Amino acid sequence: MKKIEIIMRPFRMENVKQALADLGIQGMTVAEAKGFGRQGGRKEHYRGAEQHVEFVSKVKIEVVVDDAVLDQAVDAIINAARTGQVGDGKIFIYPVEEAIRIRTGDRGTEAL
Repeated sequence: MKKIEIIMRPFRMENVKQALADLGIQGMTVAEAKGFGRQGGRKEHYRGAEQHVEFVSKVKIEVVVDDAVLDQAVDAIINAARTGQVGDGKIFIYPVEEAIRIRTGDRGTEAL
């Protein structure tokens, strides 16, 4: 099993959710996040004055998938989240040793 962590633009979240659902991946955790990468923030105008916003609004999505669907899931995420502009985000993949469903005690992929 692998945990996929996606940090991306908020307005593309529904696309990613639907792309993962189309693969049969159920369940994800979503949190609001702020940060910056290569784009280094952005400039905004407020009451005629230019201000530099260092931290840009993003969403962080976490989903755990079986190794067998990892590549398909990553491709689906990329296709759903990509705008082609700086700031599209990042995907991080981590190994997951065990998953346990608290309600039933199911373990491994049965718990997903």
